[in-house]
Amino acid sequence: MEGRDVTKVVLLACGSFNPITNMHLRMFELARDHLEETGHYRVVKGIISPVGDGYKKKGLIEACHRLEMARLATEDSSWITVDAWEGLQPEWVETAKVVRHHNDEMLAAEQNNDDVDTVMYPKKRRVEENQFEGSSCYKQRDVSRLMLLCGADVLESFGVPNLWKQEDITEIVGRYGLVCITRSGNDPHKFIHQSDTLWKYRKNIHVVREWVTNEISATHVRRALRRGHSVRYLLPNKVVHYIQENDLYSAESEQKNADVVLAPFQKYTGASSS
Repeated sequence: MEGRDVTKVVLLACGSFNPITNMHLRMFELARDHLEETGHYRVVKGIISPVGDGYKKKGLIEACHRLEMARLATEDSSWITVDAWEGLQPEWVETAKVVRHHNDEMLAAEQNNDDVDTVMYPKKRRVEENQFEGSSCYKQRDVSRLMLLCGADVLESFGVPNLWKQEDITEIVGRYGLVCITRSGNDPHKFIHQSDTLWKYRKNIHVVREWVTNEISATHVRRALRRGHSVRYLLPNKVVHYIQENDLYSAESEQKNADVVLAPFQKYTGASSS
């Protein structure tokens, strides 16, 4: 029987997924193993949330394709799903708002679950406030906890000027928590030490080392596709077939948004073109 001190966790991964790779899926498995081995967590769900077209990243193909590839990649998973809410928004949505949206959805679903004691939920906002105030000590254990899952590159991007709002970083790490998958070349502990915000909420950051290093990146995959090289075994087979059938990723598609400033920079600096 599950112990009283075990917290159910939902992992949320945001990103381009352009295209989704086997390493994106491995991140979920690594995070689940790490959290459950602590004895304090039980991971019950994983959510992949591809960014919308409004992010304006160079080479970012249409969200409809990226969502479908992610759906195909997770068809055989019993616990990882794809959510289209962020991807279908007409404008770019800050990650903090995406996390907030999924946390609200998760709490609402638990409120509507007959197996859940409704006395535990006098107000959803009160639950969220309790989680934030007791950031490293969740007292309401029957409430699932949402955590953002990311790679070390995302953690380090917190230090890029005008890419993140400071209050968004505080909300994500302080209220929800972060699971960071790192490789041998990264030193997230040093980055956390150098950041006052991350240091303050360091107990909410779970660093997971990937010892079986695999340097698959979507950038490398797109380069191989442009050159007509095989990407089999780098991506799920269904995704490879989808890319071939729809003739995705070309020299032309890689130049998409080439002259457009990334949405966060547009929003936080007022810039519109490079």
